[in-house]
Amino acid sequence: MINDTIQKYTEYCLNCPVKPCSNKGCPLNNDIPTFIKNVKEGKIEEAYRVLSKTTVLGSICGRICPHMKQCEGSCIRGIKGEPVQIGEIEAYVFDEAIKNEWYKNIEKTTELQGKKVAVIGSGPAGLTCAYFLARSGADVTIFEKSHELGGILSHGIPKFRLEKSILSKTINVILSMGVKAKYNMELGKNLYLDNLQKEYDAIFIGIGANVSSKMDIEGENLIGVFGGNELLENNNHPSYLNKKVAVIGGGNVAMDTARTVKKLGAKNVYVIYRRAEEQMPAEEKEIKDAKEEGIEFLFQNNIIKICGKDKVEKIECIKTKLVQKDGENRLSPVNIEGSNYYMYIDYVIMAVGSKPEEKTINQFEKNKWGYINIDENMKTSIDKVYAGGDIVGEKATVAWAASSGRRAAFKIIEKLK
Repeated sequence: MINDTIQKYTEYCLNCPVKPCSNKGCPLNNDIPTFIKNVKEGKIEEAYRVLSKTTVLGSICGRICPHMKQCEGSCIRGIKGEPVQIGEIEAYVFDEAIKNEWYKNIEKTTELQGKKVAVIGSGPAGLTCAYFLARSGADVTIFEKSHELGGILSHGIPKFRLEKSILSKTINVILSMGVKAKYNMELGKNLYLDNLQKEYDAIFIGIGANVSSKMDIEGENLIGVFGGNELLENNNHPSYLNKKVAVIGGGNVAMDTARTVKKLGAKNVYVIYRRAEEQMPAEEKEIKDAKEEGIEFLFQNNIIKICGKDKVEKIECIKTKLVQKDGENRLSPVNIEGSNYYMYIDYVIMAVGSKPEEKTINQFEKNKWGYINIDENMKTSIDKVYAGGDIVGEKATVAWAASSGRRAAFKIIEKLK
C-alpha cells in the first residue's frame, strides 16, 4: 500500500517527455519521470530498479540534496507553482527497497570477474564507485581512514539532517554486493599507492577535500577561530554556552555549522555573508530552518579583521554593495568605504569553502585550483589510479560527488573488461 502523501506527489507529476528534472537538474541523470510513473502505478520495486541503474544513495540524496538547485528547480510544475516533491518520492522508494530487501534482487554481471579494485575513501564518490564496480563483478575493497564508512556523510552532515541509521542501512546495501572494507587506513600514513598498485588492477581516490579555506585576514590565527569543515568532521567543539558566534560563509557547511552551534547552546549565532540572500549557495530549506531556529543573518556584510590579544574578542566588518563587473554574470560584492563597524564575538567559524589536504596529494599532478588533475577518463597522472568527487574539484554536493564516482567506475570497467 503506497503512502497517501507519496501517492499525491506522484499524481502531480506531468511525466514530461523532455525530462528537464533528469537531463538538466539531476547530477546523476536519474530517470525521474519513469520512476515516479512506476510509483504512481504501485510498482515500487520497479521504480527502485529504474533508480538503481544510476544511484545507490537514494535514501540519502532524497533527504539532503539541494533539490531546488537541482531536480526540483528544473521541474516544469515549478514554473507556475510548486515543483513535484522528487526528493521525498526518491527517499520513499529507497526506504521501501531497504525494508523489503529488494536490493538483493539486483543482479551482478561478470564484466570484471577476477579483477581487483581498491577504493580509497568512503564518502559519496567512493561508496558509489565501489557499488557500481561490485555490480560489474569486481573484487572491491574500500580503504577508510576512520573507524566507520561514510566519509563526509558520516562525519560532516549533522544528525538533524541525516539520521545515522539511514546512512548505515545504505552502506549495508553496498557491502551486500560483496564490497569489503578496511578501516583506519589513511593515504600517506599507513596506506601507500605503490603497494596497492602491485595488488590491484585499478585504484580510485575519493578522499574529499575537507580542509577549510582561509580568508587571509588579520587575526585569523587567534584562539577561537575554527574551520567549519573540521568542526563538523571531528565533532570536537568548544563550549558555546551563552557565547556569541560568527559563522562566515553562505553554503551548506555554513548552515550546518551555524545550526549545530545554536543547538549546542550558543546565545547568538550570526551568519555573515557578503552577498545577498538570493545568491547564497545553501539550500533554501536550510536557510529557512536556520532562521526559525533563531540564527541571525547579516547579508551584504563582509568580515575584514579579527581582533584580540591572544583570543577572539571582536571582529571588524564592512557593508558591501553588489555591482556588475565586465565579463561576469554574477553580481560581485564590493566593500562600501566608511561603513566599517565592530561586533563583540567569542568565536569565529570560517565556512568559506574547502580545499584538499596538500601533503596527502602532493604526489599527484594538480590542476590550477590545487585539486588532483584527471583526464577525460577520470585517470590521474599515476598509473592505474583514478579519482573523483571533491578531491578533483567537483561541485560540492552529494549527488555531484556520487555522479563523479559512478563515472569513474564506468571508466574503470571500460578499461579492465
